[in-house]
Amino acid sequence: MVAPLTLVPPPSARRRLTDRVKRLAAEAGLAVAAVTDAGPFVELEPVLLGHIAAGRVAGLDWFTPERASFSCAPRNLQPTARSILAVGVAYRVPDAGKPDDGVPRGRISRYARGADYHGLLKERMRALHARIEAEVGRPVEARFLVDTARIVDRAVAARAGLGWYGKHSCLIVPGHGSWVLLGELVLDLELEPDAPLERDCGRCVICLDKCPTGAIVGPYTVDAPRCLSFQTIEQRGAIPREIRPLLGDWVYGCDVCQEVCPYTGAAKEPADPAFAPRSLANAYPSLAWLLRMGEAEFRETYRGTPVLRAKRRGLARNAAVALGNVGMEADVPVLAEALAGHDEPLVRGHAAWALGRLGGREARPALERARRLDPDEGVRVEAEVALGEADS
Repeated sequence: MVAPLTLVPPPSARRRLTDRVKRLAAEAGLAVAAVTDAGPFVELEPVLLGHIAAGRVAGLDWFTPERASFSCAPRNLQPTARSILAVGVAYRVPDAGKPDDGVPRGRISRYARGADYHGLLKERMRALHARIEAEVGRPVEARFLVDTARIVDRAVAARAGLGWYGKHSCLIVPGHGSWVLLGELVLDLELEPDAPLERDCGRCVICLDKCPTGAIVGPYTVDAPRCLSFQTIEQRGAIPREIRPLLGDWVYGCDVCQEVCPYTGAAKEPADPAFAPRSLANAYPSLAWLLRMGEAEFRETYRGTPVLRAKRRGLARNAAVALGNVGMEADVPVLAEALAGHDEPLVRGHAAWALGRLGGREARPALERARRLDPDEGVRVEAEVALGEADS
């Protein structure tokens, strides 16, 4: 018996344009692209306001209730918006791991080892925008958004079906895991929205269990002040003493919750050279070198990468803590040198803490000297506390 003929209607003009825009996105170097409408994110606003009220974004002073509410309505940014194209670049490049060369080294989060994605994404989005205007034959009003609280990147991408929220609060993208950096083009084009993915993490809670500081306080909920990414990047003052031992060898960011995710393990590694580290210092820098580097050397090494955001003082502070965690007695002279002569009191104070951790014959006289002679009261206090820890 012959099966009845099923007639499939041809795709609409809007569907054809949407498919073409996605192909143009790939040609512009954007690994993934999906579409949602420009309507408000009604369910998101109470979630953001709840996080603020609970103190989960404490320290991010720019993340105010007013800004959170503003970010939930895309047409606040562009009144003519009709669609939002969520795009992303996959940044997981091959990693040989920390070399076994006897040098105490720190660890930089994968996303920050190569090009600064803010500029790279916007450059590729602008190239895509030019292609779209050529395709439709008219100027297209657009806004290019990358990592800004004026819109919530993950919420846009999730509603567009680009991926789904993992319990670590990162977006999990099929084929890439959470190794995707997101951006949006807010457009005055009427594109065909994609459906959200009906996927979740099931009963898996590995990311919650493995978070070094317990910052993932529940599924889909991160307490930012406890997160190592916050402490090593956004924290401008002293890292809380109770968090310092948990920092391990991280000097910029943290990838633990992504590394342990089963979906991350299955992610393919792209060949995008933009995210490959230029040198070993861009991935696994020597901790002694970080403590000794000058401003010009810092800027030259990390020029064009996100690491500049931490500033030299922040990166050296993190290096002192990391050396206190992974160093040995042979590393005491480096810390003693930093305690005695670093130009930043913030770094000297954390070097004192690290000396208290490592102990040894040379640690005590360096701490005694700092307790008596350092011009900064905060450093003197750190040295005094470290002396007590070195004796215990």
